[in-house]
Amino acid sequence: MTGSHPTRSRLTAALRPAAFGADPGGERMERIRRSPNFANGVFVNPVGARTVPSGSMLKFASTYFRKEERVRRAPAGTVPVHPTTVADLATPPASGLRLTWMGHSSVLAEIDGRRVLFDPVWGQRCSPFSMVGPKRLHPVPVPLRELAPVDAVVISHDHYDHLDMPTIRGLVRSHAMFVVPLGVGAHLERWGVPADRMTELDWNESTEVAGLTLTATPARHFCGRGLRNTQHTLWASWVVTGSGHRIYHSGDTGYFPGFAEIGAAHGPFDATMIQIGAYSDYWPDIHMTPEEGMRAHLDLQGGDPAKGIMLPIHWGTFNLAPHPWEEPAEGTVTAAEVTGASVAVPRPGQPFEPARGLPLEPWWRAIAARPVREAPARAEGAVEPTAAAGVSGAKGATGAGADPAMPIPQS
Repeated sequence: MTGSHPTRSRLTAALRPAAFGADPGGERMERIRRSPNFANGVFVNPVGARTVPSGSMLKFASTYFRKEERVRRAPAGTVPVHPTTVADLATPPASGLRLTWMGHSSVLAEIDGRRVLFDPVWGQRCSPFSMVGPKRLHPVPVPLRELAPVDAVVISHDHYDHLDMPTIRGLVRSHAMFVVPLGVGAHLERWGVPADRMTELDWNESTEVAGLTLTATPARHFCGRGLRNTQHTLWASWVVTGSGHRIYHSGDTGYFPGFAEIGAAHGPFDATMIQIGAYSDYWPDIHMTPEEGMRAHLDLQGGDPAKGIMLPIHWGTFNLAPHPWEEPAEGTVTAAEVTGASVAVPRPGQPFEPARGLPLEPWWRAIAARPVREAPARAEGAVEPTAAAGVSGAKGATGAGADPAMPIPQS
């Protein structure tokens, strides 16, 4: 970092595990200091947020490590990953927009002839170490080497369940452009991403990739991969606009009034991908509950539940919070019923085109550790997906983790 002793900096870099990434320095750090979102030596949230667990950690631990609670935080059976993802993706989307949730916050968005990969995490653990940390609860639907080329890789922030070193190193071999929040480029450079294939953006800055406009928008979260967590890398949500469609990816965020502002400036959206998992009363400001996620979706759509669809993300793949494994999906289904919004609930790897019908089957109920008794009313015309079906269901009002190395949400 600028101003540090050169010999000490080289020694620190040599001893630091590669997965920790790198601290911003030089001109990158100077640009960070000029950011309107950087104050008193750290990036700051659009509204105040507690970024460390609140309340009694003793009480938290007694609940978190209780056997019956641990059982409920994981599926009781095999997660039904969609079996024909590669074949389904071989044909371009007829409507111009297709989304494939790969698990957690990883989504492949095919939009107006281009392909954008959000927060790709193909690793077995979201951790800097191969033997400890939250382990994947289902396999990735598509091996990275079989994923057709993407035009842009978009990262929301640098926590391990959103920025995975092995995945980034695998994607370096592609021709994709990497679009990331300000400061995150330091990690990517250490892992071999060329500077000319990387764009770092502050909030409300935009770049163009292959005819798409990508805009970094505010979020309410925090950052950090190492022991110090200096808050020198920004976190962001993302707007992607093509010639005929526009989509939104929330990254990780607590609820805040800025969603309505983002919607007014960039919406309404054909689809929003909204974080609805890994929430807790111990960290209420940095992750949304399903109800808050639905509220954010509606804010982004100008309050109109008839506009666009919501894809719930950040659940089902890693165990990162004390709530039951299936609860984020159930809460989202209920919120959709209450508001009349349209929600897609695909299996991991199940591509769907919002304009051609939504996957609505509550597949998670069969493998929940506790019985889920109430089923949402099915939308008229909804079709149950078969094992080989990539798209099922009709647009309607219904439809719709995880043990950290430490019980603090690095997500």
